Parts: sequence; structure tokens; C-alpha cells
Amino acid sequence: MASLLGTSSSAIWASPSLSSSSSTPSTSPICFRPGKLFGSKLNAGIQIRPKKNRSRYHVSVMNVATEINSTEQVGKFDSKKSARPVYPFAAIVGQDEMKLCLLLNVIDPKIGGVMIMGDRGTGKSTTVRSLVDLLPEINVVAGDPYNSDPIDPEFMGVEVRERVEKGEKVPVIATKINMVDLPLGATEDRVCGTIDIEKALTEGVKAFEPGLLAKANRGILYVDEVNLLDDHLVDVLLDSAASGWNTVEREGISISHPARFILIGSGNPEEGELRPQLLDRFGMHAQVGTVRDPDLRVKIVEERARFDSDPKDFRETYKTEQDKLQDQISTARANLSSVQIDRELKVKISRVCSELNVDGLRGDIVTNRAAKALAALKGKDRVTPDDVATVIPNCLRHRLRKDPLESIDSGVLVSEKFAEIFS
Repeated sequence: MASLLGTSSSAIWASPSLSSSSSTPSTSPICFRPGKLFGSKLNAGIQIRPKKNRSRYHVSVMNVATEINSTEQVGKFDSKKSARPVYPFAAIVGQDEMKLCLLLNVIDPKIGGVMIMGDRGTGKSTTVRSLVDLLPEINVVAGDPYNSDPIDPEFMGVEVRERVEKGEKVPVIATKINMVDLPLGATEDRVCGTIDIEKALTEGVKAFEPGLLAKANRGILYVDEVNLLDDHLVDVLLDSAASGWNTVEREGISISHPARFILIGSGNPEEGELRPQLLDRFGMHAQVGTVRDPDLRVKIVEERARFDSDPKDFRETYKTEQDKLQDQISTARANLSSVQIDRELKVKISRVCSELNVDGLRGDIVTNRAAKALAALKGKDRVTPDDVATVIPNCLRHRLRKDPLESIDSGVLVSEKFAEIFS
């Protein structure tokens, strides 16, 4: 596995669109210039009256975020060199299980994300954020705040879909997959988006300001310390993860938009358990432990010191290996649809899930997808039992029913059942 993931490399893809903290209101497609909306001043002390002979409650759909010039959006991606450096993904020492789970989700986003649990200070957040180096490009509709797919209706916003159905040709640009950080202190309006009720009632327009879920559509939503997330935000994530759509309901006005994202969470189990409903929404589960080998610990300290002293030189040192890994991921994504898995393997995977009393069928589906993604990453066109053995503990360990008297790790139980059935 170490040869598959690479030993160490470095590169930076630093774009404001990949970090919510680095984006600026003047360039973000879901932000607004202070004091202006549609080119006119906000009604600060000025009463806006509805037009004559127009019903106050006649509402037409208009998304203020779509009024952005597409050239301004393109300019946002050209400014990536100005963002702060990110520690390179393949320069992470060890933690192969965590890195593999992240790579498989990039290859096949339908796996459903990954939950990373482990000790504090083990590089969980650093590894996830370094994933931006490896994210491939996708085609999006220019100027659309939801990163709508120009071809697939399932990933289109309502307005883009209406334009396509009318036969209108929509402008398309290529951009890297977005990674959005969800802070623990975020408000529900910031996550879901909010509606300007006064503008809706006075001008008959749904003035909707998209939130983080809109920005994360067709991308990655990362929640650090997810086990400390407020319950009301957990409910929002559950709803969006289940339906793939985010609906904002307020004062009788409803706006919906696609919100299909790879959910990545990290946390320390000592700080609290995750709600089982949300835990089941993560496709894979990776456990991270503290490195005990003194030589590896020294290497990690030295590598971090080098990065802190000169990030640019540190990245250049590993650029070749990082580019190689990025090409490997792009090839795997392109070949994923051609990877086959025998029915015999599917039956055995389902037997493992059944005999472990895994609730539902999500474990079966995720295991099949992860095994195919791993085969594609290795450059193969058919899944082998070794591929299944590698991924099945990560796909099932968090779906087993907890026994407070059981001292054996759930991942070990999965591996033992796999060995019994596949022997």
C-alpha cells in the first residue's frame, strides 16, 4: 500500500475557492459587495415600495448570486498563487489507511465520504486539507453559485435546468473540485443560505444568498471535530446527505438547490461520540493512531520544520511525486466505469454484511464501490479478493452494533469474518 500511495511528495494547489477562510467577498460567487444588491443600494433607512398594479405577494424566482460576471469567476481561479501554502498530501508520513480512504473518495465520490477518528495531533486535519493538491477538474456552468453540471440534470440548479430545457446554450468553465470547511460555530443561515424576506415582499423577488452547502455542491465538505458539531447543524447535514438537495423554508417561501458533496469529518473519540444517524452517512471510517516508531517521529518533526521554514522549496522537492499521484488519480477516475466485479465476490461481500448483522444495505453498496475504486487506482480492470480485503474493514467497522462489553476492535471483527467467508 505504501508504494501505491507514494512515500513523500509536495505540491500546492492554492485557490481561494478551496478554502472558505481565504475567499474574499469581491470574488466569491456566493458573496455580495457590502451595501449593494443588483447594482443598487440596500434600503438603509429608505423604504422600497412595490411597483404599481403589482401584487405584494407575487413572487418570481431570481437568484442574486447568479448575477455575477463569469469573467469575475474566472479571475478568482487565476489568483490561486496568492493563497497560503498547504502541506502536501504525499509528504504525510504513514497513516496509509486514512490516505487511502481519502483517495478512494476522490476517485468515486459516490462512496459517500470518510470519517477519520484518532488521537489529537496525528495529522488528521493537515491530511484532509492537503487533499486539495490532488483534486481533479470538473466542468461547471459559469456564474452559477451551485457549481451546476452543464450536462447531468441531477447536479443542476433549478435555473440552469430551465435554461437547458429551453435549448439555451450555457457558458461552461473548467475548475478544480471545491473543498469547503464547515466551522463548528457556523450559523444555520450561513450553512443553508438565507432569504431576504423584505426584498421578497416589497419587490416580489426571491433574493437568496447561498450558503456553504451550495458552495460544496459537487465538491467536498470538511467538518473538523465533527463530533462537537451542534445538533441543529447535524440535522441539516443529515437532511442534505439523504436527499442531495438543500431546501430553505422561511415565511412561506421555499428555495431548493442541489447539495451533493463528499462529506469528510474528523475528530477525537475521547471528546465525544458521533450520533449514529450521522455516522452511518459516512461511506468509510478510518482510524488514526499515534506513530510509535522514534525514527518516524523524528522524520515527521524534521519534515514539518522544513515546510515551516520554506514552504515553496519544500513543495518543489516533492513536486514530481505529487504530479505522478495526481495523474494516477485522474487515470483511475477515467477508467472507473470499466472496472468489473464478479457476482461471486458480490455475494460474499453481502454474506459478510449479513453475518455481522449490519443494518441496511449501505455497507454492501459502499464496499462494492470502494473495491472498484481501489482496483482502478491500481490500474486493474477487475476486482480481486485482495481489493475487498483492503477496504471492507473501513466500510463496515462503523456500522456494527456497539457492544460495551466487547474489547475487540470492530475492524478486527470484520477482517475475521471476511477471512472465514472468503477462505
